[in-house]
Amino acid sequence: MHSNSFSESYAAAGVDITAGYKAVELMKKHVARTRNEGCLDDVGGFGGCFGLNIAGMEEPVLVSGTDGVGTKLKLAILTDKHDTIGIDCVAMCVNDVICVGAKPLFFLDYIACGKNVPERIAELVAGVAEGCVQSGCALIGGETAEHPGMMPEDEYDLAGFTVGVVDKKKIIDNTKMKAGDVIIALPSTGIHSNGFSLCRKVFDIDNNNPNLYVPREELGGKTVAEALLVPTKIYVKPVLALLEKVNVKGISHITGGGFYENIPRSIPDGLCANVDRSAVKVLPIFDVIAKDGNIPERDMFNTYNMGVGMSIIVAPEDVDTALEVLKANGEDAYVIGSISEGSEKIVIA
Repeated sequence: MHSNSFSESYAAAGVDITAGYKAVELMKKHVARTRNEGCLDDVGGFGGCFGLNIAGMEEPVLVSGTDGVGTKLKLAILTDKHDTIGIDCVAMCVNDVICVGAKPLFFLDYIACGKNVPERIAELVAGVAEGCVQSGCALIGGETAEHPGMMPEDEYDLAGFTVGVVDKKKIIDNTKMKAGDVIIALPSTGIHSNGFSLCRKVFDIDNNNPNLYVPREELGGKTVAEALLVPTKIYVKPVLALLEKVNVKGISHITGGGFYENIPRSIPDGLCANVDRSAVKVLPIFDVIAKDGNIPERDMFNTYNMGVGMSIIVAPEDVDTALEVLKANGEDAYVIGSISEGSEKIVIA
């Protein structure tokens, strides 16, 4: 703690630098949980240092991903629940780099806030640390910036980035994809961190609609607020295990834009993903959104993950092995369709 560091003038302008020091002290135990073999001790006070182990790789390639949590933060702030939103931040980044076949190595976060409340910042970082533990990457640095006058005191924004590594020859290459290949779904935990602007409209979240906090039978007794705040699932470890056993031809992280935007991103021109609508295990929260908002099914599949957080494409002869490996690693994976020749990129029927 920097006991001799305090500026009355800066505090009068709205920035309490001692709150920043307290926040750092409070978050240290959370950061410690994420340590892995690449972490370096007491090095680089102005930069996060990481020792890169590339043993066994012929041509290591660094893969980076960055994202924020988006307007899901609005609900976290309204409900004063800040300890899981960091998982979403990590997930949005590490789930992207795993689509290339890369193992996430480390993560850095950035928090901007109207007022630095150390306990709240520590809760946010606790969530970030949990996301890092789930994905096996180290939280090696971050930044908290107090922005008085630019944002209200009780508001904040959270973003971050990750860097991963993959041997160039193991980068997932969709050029070998062909008609007859099979699409496997990895279930989501809920809405994850996309489509919240539509949710805010449907449920009148910005006005803190009391109905957000009423238990719903369709949601198994959960409230809408609870169902929406369930953190994004992190798929890193099961997918890494799968890549060791099976030749994966394409992976899509189903984020903003839903099925229609994300599944085609892993498919080369001339091929089409045929998704069997009846096979998709839609989670109850999506039925509630569609019903309460009177939203057409096409728009739902073009906005939300609908219960499928990630899709993986493999050859038909590899399906059984892929499902076995994924299930052995905690994923209740199942088949939702196949690849055919065609120019449409994706058909859901």
